[in-house]
Amino acid sequence: MGRWKPGAGDRLREAALSLYLERGFEQTMVADIAGRAGVTARTFFRYFADKREVLFDDSAALEEKSLAALDELPATTPALDAVAAVLDTVARLVGDDRELARKRQLVIMANADLRERELIKLTSLSAALATRLRQRGIGDIEASLAAETSIAVFRVAFSRWVTGVEDQDLPDLIRETWERLRTLAAGG
Repeated sequence: MGRWKPGAGDRLREAALSLYLERGFEQTMVADIAGRAGVTARTFFRYFADKREVLFDDSAALEEKSLAALDELPATTPALDAVAAVLDTVARLVGDDRELARKRQLVIMANADLRERELIKLTSLSAALATRLRQRGIGDIEASLAAETSIAVFRVAFSRWVTGVEDQDLPDLIRETWERLRTLAAGG
């Protein structure tokens, strides 16, 4: 096994997802993932804290880019418009490989601990967005509502995207979901 083969992180992600789908998350060990990727278990731990993080390792970068997108907006942007713009950024970041997203979601939905981890990551993003909205002068309740609403819109749109048969892209589904929410809120 080569010690420093290029692309080890990507190979580990591919191997893990493949094994999780074949055997199940609980039945897959780190050594299995490392072996399939052509690296050692020690190399695995250079990239990931544990086998769950293979599925969630990009969460910190996603949160950072989401906050950066929010910071780029004019300070006068209303809270819901601001988080809608953030979701456009999120959609472009996670919406480029539907088949990979489907596989990842299948693994997550099949395991209660992974569903919990996903909810924790989304809650962290919501809290970060709410904090940043407050820093922009948005009231406490409004900031919390806008941030939580953005996560709900994302979850509904993402679920439609990964389970849908039509060929809509994720940004379009997010915009459509926002419009449906606005119609619903207006009494429609």
